[in-house]
Amino acid sequence: MLTALGLDSAAETVYRAMLRHPAAGVADLATAAGVPEEDVRDALDTLSELALVRPAAGDAGRLRAVSPDIGMEILMARQQAQLAAQQERLEASRAAAAQLISEYAELRPATSHPGVEQLVGLDQIRDRLAVLTREVTEEFLAFAPGGPQTAENMAASRPLNQDLLERRVRMRTLYLDSVRSHRPTVEHATWLAGLGGQVRTVPSLPTRMILMDRRIAMISVSSDDTAAGAVVLTGQGTLTLLYALFETTWESAQPLGEAVPVDPHGLTAQQTAALRLLAEGHTDEAIAKRLGVSHRTARRIASELMDRLDARSRFEAGVRAVQRGWLPARR
Repeated sequence: MLTALGLDSAAETVYRAMLRHPAAGVADLATAAGVPEEDVRDALDTLSELALVRPAAGDAGRLRAVSPDIGMEILMARQQAQLAAQQERLEASRAAAAQLISEYAELRPATSHPGVEQLVGLDQIRDRLAVLTREVTEEFLAFAPGGPQTAENMAASRPLNQDLLERRVRMRTLYLDSVRSHRPTVEHATWLAGLGGQVRTVPSLPTRMILMDRRIAMISVSSDDTAAGAVVLTGQGTLTLLYALFETTWESAQPLGEAVPVDPHGLTAQQTAALRLLAEGHTDEAIAKRLGVSHRTARRIASELMDRLDARSRFEAGVRAVQRGWLPARR
């Protein structure tokens, strides 16, 4: 029950046993919890690290469990600090990536830059991707924004994906949280996972991106129209930045087969992302594009968040969210 707060099942079992039997020693706790004494000692180490147990007053050799009201506050504060730090790292990476992507968005076919290949139109993108995919030997990573994937895109990518996975190439794909309610995309992702691919979801992604063997990146030049064109990048400095962005985003993502967690305020990552966009003054249409949802869904999410915050405007919602600790204060 408390795994979402960072407490594994064994430690939780021992913690509950200590609350029921305050004077119990290791042997008695093992009996009460129904686990070996060695596991009890490991659990006590974990609980000690989390500050959920303390030396008993007048008996330094015995540990006692802190009360649940204090213990849960400790766990939630710890998790909130971790989430805030992770979100800060993610936002910094996204900002750097957005700056990089914007520089290449203005490229034209006649422009020549070392380490940059310009592709115009969906046919050129697919043809070049097919060639590059055949050369991949180790790793294939992808951002797949835009929400639910079209049947055409999934059908076009399936032979390439199958070839990669059959060659034991490590494949990791990031979709938007909004695909969880789109059965065809979920079925496609399940098919990928069945062949050995890994799939996770996040609230938002900056643009469509593919990284191959840490030597090549393909990025759409327009996040609004990913079929319009793309650039193939091979510069080492650029690839280092893009791989850092992918890994940071992957760490914060949730496996597709698992339920979306909520933070201590009861918000999903998608709701938090929507709230941040809302506070920044984005329209429902802009929020819908970033989250990969319909305009109607974006409007509903915004309305629900404003109702929960008892806010009458987007600015007021942002202020109240910061006051309640739902969003970090702007620096």
